[in-house]
Amino acid sequence: MNIEDKIKRLKKKKKAVLLAHYYTPAEVQDIADCLGDSLALSQYAQKTHADIIVFAGVYFMAETAKILNPTKRVFLPDLNSQCSLADSCPAESFKAFKNMHPDYMVVSYINCTAEIKMLSDIICTSGNAKKIIQSFKKDEKVIFAPDRNLGNYLNNELGVDMLLWDGACHVHDTLKVEQLVEMKKNYPNAKVIAHPECKQLILAFADFIGSTTALINYVKQSKDMQFIVATETGILHAMQKEAPGKEFFILENEKTCQCNDCEYMKLNTLEKIYACLSEEKNEILLDKETIEKSKKSILQMLNLS
Repeated sequence: MNIEDKIKRLKKKKKAVLLAHYYTPAEVQDIADCLGDSLALSQYAQKTHADIIVFAGVYFMAETAKILNPTKRVFLPDLNSQCSLADSCPAESFKAFKNMHPDYMVVSYINCTAEIKMLSDIICTSGNAKKIIQSFKKDEKVIFAPDRNLGNYLNNELGVDMLLWDGACHVHDTLKVEQLVEMKKNYPNAKVIAHPECKQLILAFADFIGSTTALINYVKQSKDMQFIVATETGILHAMQKEAPGKEFFILENEKTCQCNDCEYMKLNTLEKIYACLSEEKNEILLDKETIEKSKKSILQMLNLS
């Protein structure tokens, strides 16, 4: 029996579901009960009837699943699966920043820790951020955390002036516009598609900007056949499955190095998924106060999505 079949058998035996993000390895994506971006996975986690949730993603995602399902057991295949964006916003520092602006509403991107969610009024994802920001009064004062690039994009797109926390995803933030210009010379007919976590210089070249799911849907529906993709490499697996016959060129940091692999997402392997499910290890545990306080901002988002 191969490891995929062993995992499927264990899931059935333990009434477990496997959730996986698009940035995880291809073989993990292929056996997931739900494959998606942060919004889709949050919505699925809220509704699942499983007893156990195994979350192939990064730590804040598993935390979110636990917050939405406090009575269920949630496991992360590798507890080292952190998130550079979440780590760029330490709770104590952010709390001090928030206290300096007491009349501001706090909107936090879902890529943050439970402690930041506790300090937030509402959570958003790249898929619903515009809708959430547009639901506010025009004169609402807003702090946006932790991603300055997504915040800049929203400020420019919506004509607002949110106060931005200075955080970023190490994958998207280090993509080079010089490399994009060179790739565009090599593939002049290719459409440039980008995630809004990229810097403004990258987004300025993009023919389409959207969340992970939106990028996949775009290439699937587009009549174009070539795409330069400015986001994490794991998305290519879903794109190739959803749009066979089309060509995808990942925007790399350097000519000789595919540096936009998220090393934390790639820690999720079939072997680790099997181990955490069979041994029931790497469980996400949160106290009642953290769950109750952080849940409010997440539910605010889900009610608007």
